[in-house]
Amino acid sequence: MNFRDEIQNRILIGEGAMGTLLYSTGVDQCYEELNIINPDLVRSVHQAYVHAGSDILQSNTYGANHYKLKRYGLEDKVSSINREGMRIAKSAALEHNFVFGTIGATRSLRKSDITLEEIKRNFREQLFSLLLENPDGLILETFYDFEEMETVLKIARQETPLPIIANISLHEIGYLQNGMHLSEALPILEDMGADAVGVNCRLGPHHTIRSLEQVPVPSKSVLSAYPNASLPEYIDGRLQYETNAEYFGKSALLLREQGVRIIGGCCGTTPSHIEEVKKNLNGLPPIFEKNVSPRKIEVNETAQQENEEALYKKVEHKRTILVELDPPKKLDISAYLEGTKALIEAGADTITMADNSLASPRISNMAMGSILKQQGVNPLVHLTCRDHNLIGLQSHLMGLHTLGLDEILVITGDPSKVGDFPGATSVYDVSSMDLISLVKQYNDGLSYSGKPLGQKTNFKVAAAFNPNVKYLHKAVGRMERKIKAGADSFLTQPIYSVNQVEEIYQATKHITAPIFMGIMPLTSYRNAEYIHHEVPGITLPDSVLRAMEKAGNDRVQAEREGLAIAKELVQATMERFKGIYLITPFLRYNITVELTKFVREIDAKQKEEVIVYE
Repeated sequence: MNFRDEIQNRILIGEGAMGTLLYSTGVDQCYEELNIINPDLVRSVHQAYVHAGSDILQSNTYGANHYKLKRYGLEDKVSSINREGMRIAKSAALEHNFVFGTIGATRSLRKSDITLEEIKRNFREQLFSLLLENPDGLILETFYDFEEMETVLKIARQETPLPIIANISLHEIGYLQNGMHLSEALPILEDMGADAVGVNCRLGPHHTIRSLEQVPVPSKSVLSAYPNASLPEYIDGRLQYETNAEYFGKSALLLREQGVRIIGGCCGTTPSHIEEVKKNLNGLPPIFEKNVSPRKIEVNETAQQENEEALYKKVEHKRTILVELDPPKKLDISAYLEGTKALIEAGADTITMADNSLASPRISNMAMGSILKQQGVNPLVHLTCRDHNLIGLQSHLMGLHTLGLDEILVITGDPSKVGDFPGATSVYDVSSMDLISLVKQYNDGLSYSGKPLGQKTNFKVAAAFNPNVKYLHKAVGRMERKIKAGADSFLTQPIYSVNQVEEIYQATKHITAPIFMGIMPLTSYRNAEYIHHEVPGITLPDSVLRAMEKAGNDRVQAEREGLAIAKELVQATMERFKGIYLITPFLRYNITVELTKFVREIDAKQKEEVIVYE
């Protein structure tokens, strides 16, 4: 029996979910490990699907790669787990069954967690382990990242002539994560040599069918579909799926009408679902042609004309001063607004506002930013990965765009445990690198899921650069990766050493993106000690600590010494960088007002000297 011949003549039925059945037996561990510690349980699942009518079995090896098995300390068992997975599936198969080796995706929300080179190494190790057991074919499934799918499919086709089913996953109906429509993506996989192309997971039958409505019947491959049982419901801390197997079986008829020739099930499906698919199809022949209505292409409106020069552009031709004045922790904002007014009048180009700095709750910087915008200031708003999940981040970006707040600083955010509520959850759905990419995708008018937003945003993206590290070149390397992700400029952590300015300049002089050097005045010896010992990523030189200690406990004297240190750093910075990032301590904006005036005075003197010289 030849698989390629069979899919030309009839509709083949795949398996349903493996994990759903294992979980229902009380198993709550690495499912792939069961291949070597409880093979009978895995075999029983396969046998249940054979009895239900599955034509294609797939090995219990979805996450059996080095990257995922390492979470369980099983990275040295990649080969044995994959080979046993194939053997178990084969032992459960009957003469009419095809047995495919399963390889799942490794990239998830945090695309930056694993590089393409790591993906290639992981994939090859798993692929070769499966091929040793002579599968009838391979199934690549649950690939949200199209780049990853293209990468592994190319390797698979180079290494084996076996049939390959390539299934990608969608967040939105019809659209991939990168904004490509399904009708554009599947022909690419077909041209790369996949024998079957389609979708699996995430969407239930209804949305899977809708996603395939504008996909023509392929000419060189066939369509496959493995929908979830339904959309999941969160009950008592567990994701649960509707178990309406009869509905799932009727949906198989609608999938057939879309030209699908391989129909199986993903999350939440059981042998009952597959049995209903078998009963409803009842030997019906495949559909070879279908009418596809022209796809209505959603056009994103061009971004509105910018009224104000971007900060990263402004710094190219003039000294640019950013002053951080964090929103207050209390609800009275009168002093805050007085401070912002004084800073702008002193010569600050804009106000930057942290997103709950040091993990302590403050008035929303989006709200404060909107107020400043109404007063003629275009603020730079910080956005952390810590406080917002992927849904909240996107909502936040849409809100910022709607309010006309287009200057943002993307940062990871201090962990919750350093703040006022150490028991609060730090989200970190995405890394700062991923968030930069997401913001730039919004500038193209696409949401994270790839669906058009109707408008293109105008965000200018600043990123953080921490020079207070042991190996500066590693920090610069991270900086370069952020530029690749789309960062337009950088704000540094506060520095406290004049020598450090030169070190940073030498390490970053090849960087074309503007760098705003961070300077935060010290206010007391206690403040200096706290920053030195307890604030992540900042270390003060001994000379600075001694100077602040000598200033004593007198507030005026300590503030004067802190200003003197800051002015020395400002002068050193101005010799090398046009961007200055002044950080206001404890809402004491009078300090940064004086520093801002100090910078403008130096600029004015230098300008006068140039005029005199000319």
